[in-house]
Amino acid sequence: MGIFGGQLSNVVEWEEYRDDIIFWKWDNKEIKKGSKLIIRQGQDAIFMYNGKVEGIFTDEGRFDMETQIIPFLSTLAGFRFGFNSGVRAEVLFINTKEFTINWGTKNAINIPAQGLPGGMPIRAFGNFNCKVTDHSALIDKIAGVKKQFSVDDIRERVVAVLNQLLMKWIMKRGRDMFHLQADAYEISKGIMEDLDMEMCKIGIGITGFAIESFSYPDEIQKMAEKAASQSMMGDMGKYTQFAMADSMGKGQGNGSTIAGDMMNMQMGMMMGQQMMNQMNQVFAELDKVQQDLQENGTGTWKSSSTTTYHNSTQSDQEIPNFCPNCGAKTSGANFCSNCGTKLN
Repeated sequence: MGIFGGQLSNVVEWEEYRDDIIFWKWDNKEIKKGSKLIIRQGQDAIFMYNGKVEGIFTDEGRFDMETQIIPFLSTLAGFRFGFNSGVRAEVLFINTKEFTINWGTKNAINIPAQGLPGGMPIRAFGNFNCKVTDHSALIDKIAGVKKQFSVDDIRERVVAVLNQLLMKWIMKRGRDMFHLQADAYEISKGIMEDLDMEMCKIGIGITGFAIESFSYPDEIQKMAEKAASQSMMGDMGKYTQFAMADSMGKGQGNGSTIAGDMMNMQMGMMMGQQMMNQMNQVFAELDKVQQDLQENGTGTWKSSSTTTYHNSTQSDQEIPNFCPNCGAKTSGANFCSNCGTKLN
């Protein structure tokens, strides 16, 4: 809006409002007779004169400068507007809402781990919540030298100290390197407390802090997933079957690898062992049947290769060519066709 002329009034408001800005300063403009102040929802207006805070206004609305604002300013309470006279002051508009800001570690954090001289490199990401809690500290440390302050400025300050806080609370609360996610709540709670103490120095309060995920190097992550798969499968036999099915599903076979050849060899050995076990079980059952028959005197095995069995109660005598009773020709029948005599 700015100055409209020597005797014209102006409007004091947050120009070009952005949702990611924490504060914005209206300055280098003269407040004229009849000027208005507009405070929108979610804003506070702080009047400063010669670098000193003169008054803080938190109610939203449209206010007349001469009658509703100036009389309540400490130094300017008795100021009288003339036709061409005005007052040059600064008005700091504060965004009072709570911000949610995403964060992530810039570099991997090396957490001490057994067997790893350089430590276990991990990364983490999540978000935190913050809002302006101390106007005086914000003006003293930040607003005095800046026209505006954004979410990116807050993120930069937080990330600058975050690695140290993560290291501190992981070592204090984490049970081991592979179960950090289970301890994420306790680690986050500790970081929030320390971070709030650090940021309150500039008038910003940290109202929440969350770790969404920890990540490990790809090699470590693959080893952990493989170990979990083995544990889930229960034993090596089932794991090998699972690995073979997984390999077939992924279409492996365009080129062999040492690991793939070893797995195929192991699969062949296991299948051969299973076939041998099944054959041994069949032979054992056949031997048991033969033993039972011999003990009961009911039969014998004629051939182990064909397993053909002949009942010993049947006669192996040859049938006579002529009936011993009537002398009729038998033709190889079991009974005489003339007199009916049994021939075997």
